[in-house]
Amino acid sequence: MAPLQLTGQVLDVRRAGMYTVLSLTAPGLAERTKPGHFLNIGIGGEESGLLLRRAFAIYQVQSRGVYGGSVDIVVGVHGKGTQWLADRRRHDNLSIVGPLGKPFTLPKDPANCILVGGGYGTAPLFMLADQLRERGCRVDVVAGAATEEKLFGTLEIKRAASTLTVTTEDGSMGVQGRVTDVLDDVITKTKADVIYACGPMGMLAAVANVAAARGVYSQCSVEESMACGIGVCMTCVLPVIGDDGVTRMVRSCVEGPVFRGDQVRWSDVGTVPVDTLGAPTGGH
Repeated sequence: MAPLQLTGQVLDVRRAGMYTVLSLTAPGLAERTKPGHFLNIGIGGEESGLLLRRAFAIYQVQSRGVYGGSVDIVVGVHGKGTQWLADRRRHDNLSIVGPLGKPFTLPKDPANCILVGGGYGTAPLFMLADQLRERGCRVDVVAGAATEEKLFGTLEIKRAASTLTVTTEDGSMGVQGRVTDVLDDVITKTKADVIYACGPMGMLAAVANVAAARGVYSQCSVEESMACGIGVCMTCVLPVIGDDGVTRMVRSCVEGPVFRGDQVRWSDVGTVPVDTLGAPTGGH
């Protein structure tokens, strides 16, 4: 189904640690949303000089309510645009396009699944955890961040998981270290069939490498800058190996944001590798 372009309204604003959760009315959007989809939101209002829209992973959907369907997004403030969004209040209008992107692929049969989230990259994993459990899958979660305050929703996702392992780089909560420091052990204990991951690119690269080394299938939702969200502006391209073995520069917003972890050329992200289809002679 084609994405919707609509004017949504802020239903609710709440703080979740250092993050802001916005609930948005968006008629017809909730029913179309699958885990891993994202929204593209206009920033700054009609008079703003902030031209680039922002992409936000969909955290939760409510298909029914007083206002019809609603979707939740998690906002971490990184600059003027995200600060403007975090400052929204109930009944404010927002320009929304969605649901966008290629969602996570769910196993056809019950499987042992590990969900790995970094910071508020855990947001799209909540809906995924619920749908995996509905299919009879085992769900184990590894959530990591630099500090305890940068974790998102650990109590909430614990209820959807068989086990939750938390890591923080400063040791303020859980195991001191990174998610990959504990991932190998979790794979062994759970006999994992598939790993789903969302978070910073460095974390995804490390998770994909661990998964590949252990022979576990992985799906990674990448965090590339997506300005347009519909495949036009080409700001979010990255090198991905196709099923035919050929590397192509693909758009995170259309062909992704979910990719097979073993097909992304993580060490080449930000470049055009010389062996890429259509690469300039000599490469970059």
